[in-house]
Amino acid sequence: MTQAILDTLHDVMTSPWIYLALFALAMLDGFFPVVPAETSVITAGVFAASTGAPNLALVIVVAAVGAFAGDHISYAIGRTTNHRLRGGRRSGKAFAWAERALAERGGLVLVVARYIPGGRTACTLTMGAVAYPRRSFALFDGLATVSWALYSALIGYVGGAAFENDPVKGLLLGLGIALSITAVAETVRHVRRRRTTGEREAVLAGSRG
Repeated sequence: MTQAILDTLHDVMTSPWIYLALFALAMLDGFFPVVPAETSVITAGVFAASTGAPNLALVIVVAAVGAFAGDHISYAIGRTTNHRLRGGRRSGKAFAWAERALAERGGLVLVVARYIPGGRTACTLTMGAVAYPRRSFALFDGLATVSWALYSALIGYVGGAAFENDPVKGLLLGLGIALSITAVAETVRHVRRRRTTGEREAVLAGSRG
């Protein structure tokens, strides 16, 4: 079973169509975040290290360009459907977070949100909804998508290089690294948010006293 899966992955990753597939997945992930774009890029990075195909540089380029296109589609959706999205229970909370982050950090929040589960789409939709300048959006989104493509592909490449003769173990290592980084980032964000909330409550309590 494992060998059959490995053979299938090898056939997919060595196909010239892999670049188009990575572009499409990265683009769709911009406004349909259940698409496994990051996992696909990590997998491509693993095989780039262990088998030499696909080409690592091309993987990074097509992933970044696809993500850039997808984020702009999400931005356009936010411009046209902002009121409907704000009305949803889950989407409303995501919008509120993105608006606060945008007010605090400006366009740099787009770079940070790229690594937060669900944050990227909420951020791009919100930036469209508040009519954030398109040129500035494109600039920060370029930084975000290039850094994301480099991060995902290189994590996979590290895993593949560590287990050159066993791409499955390389993939598991790459995914493990990515999940660990995400978990640490989420923990830090949660702690900082609780600390900020505590400080605000202390200030309010002091002013009342």
